[in-house]
Formats: sequence, structure tokens, C-alpha cells
Amino acid sequence: MTTDDPRIEGLLRELAPQALGFLVRRYGQFDAAEDAVQEALLSAALKWPVEGLPDNPRSWLITVAGRRLVDEWRSESARRAREENVALLEPSGPAAAPEEDDTLTLLFLCCHPSLSGPSQLALTLRAVGGLSTAEIARAFLVPEATMAQRISRAKQRIRASGLGFTAPPEGERAERLRVVRQVLYLVFNEGYTTSAGAQLHRADLTAEAIRLTRMLHRLVPGDGETAGLLALMLLTDARRAARTDAHGALVPLDEQDRTLWNTAFITEGVALVSGTLGRGPIGAYQLQAAIAALHDEATTAAATDWPQILALYDVLERVSPGPVVTLNRAVAVARARGPLAGLAVLAELDSDERMAANHRLESVRAHLLELAGDTAAAHACYLRAAEMTASLPEQRYLTLRAAALATRTTSEH
Repeated sequence: MTTDDPRIEGLLRELAPQALGFLVRRYGQFDAAEDAVQEALLSAALKWPVEGLPDNPRSWLITVAGRRLVDEWRSESARRAREENVALLEPSGPAAAPEEDDTLTLLFLCCHPSLSGPSQLALTLRAVGGLSTAEIARAFLVPEATMAQRISRAKQRIRASGLGFTAPPEGERAERLRVVRQVLYLVFNEGYTTSAGAQLHRADLTAEAIRLTRMLHRLVPGDGETAGLLALMLLTDARRAARTDAHGALVPLDEQDRTLWNTAFITEGVALVSGTLGRGPIGAYQLQAAIAALHDEATTAAATDWPQILALYDVLERVSPGPVVTLNRAVAVARARGPLAGLAVLAELDSDERMAANHRLESVRAHLLELAGDTAAAHACYLRAAEMTASLPEQRYLTLRAAALATRTTSEH
């Protein structure tokens, strides 16, 4: 679904989950309804820029998709058995725009725990985000055929499992919402620092994650962790323009030109996190957003309140312990108490199998060793980290850091 008119493209992305939710609730077949909506989106992308927007774009999409769905059913071998029921369901004219927004139920379905993580990501971006299979495949650097199979298997899994298009019971709602947030967070992270390839970030993917999280925040306005997640995305993405130089090389946080940071995102993100802290149970996204706010509000790198950041990481490690949290806390410890203290925290991760293939452990170790003055060990760690990452910008950055240390060591001798 692509069009040269960004206004129309934005409208189609907004309406896609609403149209799909209506059709799934009405007809009950997610896979067939999703295909029909994708065809309707393509038709709209071709017609609306030429013919103009219909009076009710949502009704137009629902009507066109509904007719495609009925036509598909009629072409199947079981047409005669279904004919009577289909005739009763077929929309005779433009469908009335539904007052109920099924987007949240659709998100719950796409992020159902019975689906694998990659399937949840792909299905959310296709069904809720309105992205084409080709767009999703490009975002995750896999062949389109591979992504098509992943999406197809996910839809088949939903159909075979008999999952109904209903909101989860109250007792399951919090857990399902947690999964939805996690999926959106993964989409954002893949866009902000791509796991492989020539680009450091994918702005289209971060923008889509922020858009979907805004949507989720509107649907559950009282949920503090959803507000925290949106704040975290905004406060992190605010620095995107300064993360690379004119040649595309990675620029570390301390060296970034802070005048390039997005002040509107920072203001909105700070307001969001300030409005959630202290008003209910505190969660990991709220804490991470508070940490990001401290970074963004510092006018210079030297003005960063590292003791306060460390205090927040201490709380985060209690609320949501994990190796990545420990890794980031090690940096805060190093900046607040010295590099040797940070290296002592890092040593706790050496036996953690989850970090064995993570280049960031070696990268952070290299940085702290450099701060501690052990240039030979830092040089070796930078090179190991460069070998472990599939991101070309990160490889170049780490290799250059190692080369700079080698040059410095040579000049000192």
C-alpha cells in the first residue's frame, strides 16, 4: 500500500485496522478478511489520488473489502453450500461506518501468545499497520517470499486454533496488553538500530511503531505502561537526526549535536512520563522513559545527571531484571562511580549465556576499558564486538575505535 500522496497513505494506515476489525467481527474469518482488506487498500491507493477521497473513506474501504471477500467465497468449490448464507451477508450498498473501533481487539488477536514472536511482529505490521508484505520484508531484511510464508502460517494458525474475534477475558487482558506493548517495542527497536544491513536505523519503522503506540495509548488512556512506552519511543527517537554524521557514520551520545534533537518529541515525551510516574504501579517502560528524559534534558553531555540515572537503573533492575538492564546499568555505574566499578558489574554477565553472542557486551566492555586506560584490552574488545555485529555502521564505528586506540598506543611508544 504505497501512494505518492502522504496524506492519503497516512489515512489508509489509520483506517486499515478499523476496516479489518469490522470485517472479522462480521464474517469471522481473519485470513480471508485480511486478504480482502489488503486488496481494498491497494485499490484505494490507486483510485483516491485520481478520483479524490470518497465522502466516507472508512465505509468505502469496508464496502470494497466486503465485496472482495464475498466474491472470493463465491469462487470456492463449496460455493453452493454457502450461497444462501453469503447472500444474506453481502452488503447491497455502501457499508455504514461502524461506531465501534475494533483496533484493540485486532491487536490482541495479532499478538496472541499462541503465535511466535516473529509472527506477531509480521501480522501486527500487516493487519494493524497496513504495511504490505514487501514493505515488512524490506524492514526485516528477509526475502518477500519468506515473509509471505510467515504471515500465511500465522493466519493459518489463527484459523486452525479457532480463536474468536473477541476481547480477552478481564483476567487475561493485562497479560495480552503486555504482549502488544512488547511487539510494538520490538518494532521500534528494529527501526532505531537495525540488527543487520547497511543502515543504522529505519525511520519508516520507528515512525510506524510510534504511530501504532499512539493508537494504543488512545485506546487505553489510563494504562501507565502504554504511556511510558510511547514516551520512551519519543524521547529515544528525538535523537535520531544526531546519531549519524553527514557520511552516515555512527555518532555516540556524548558527541552528538544536541541542537539537532527533536524538541517537540522531547517535550511530549517528558510530559507523558511525568504524567504517569507516581500515579500507579511503576513499570519498566516508565522507568526507561524517565532515564531517556534525563539524557534528553541535559544541555550537554557533562550536565547529564548520572547519579539519578543510576538510581533509576537500580529500581529498573528490581522491577524488570535482565541482562540488558544490567549491561546498561554498568554504564551508569561507570559514569557515576568510575570505569572499574562499571567493569565489575559487567563481569556479572560473563557467565550469562543470553549475552554470549551479543556484541554490545564486548562493545561496552571496550568502552569502559578505554576509560580505565587499558588501551590494549579495549582494542581487542572493540575488534571482537565488530566481528559479532551484523550492522555495517556499527562494524565501521567499532573498527575505527579499535584503529584509533592502536594509533594512540603506537604514538605513545
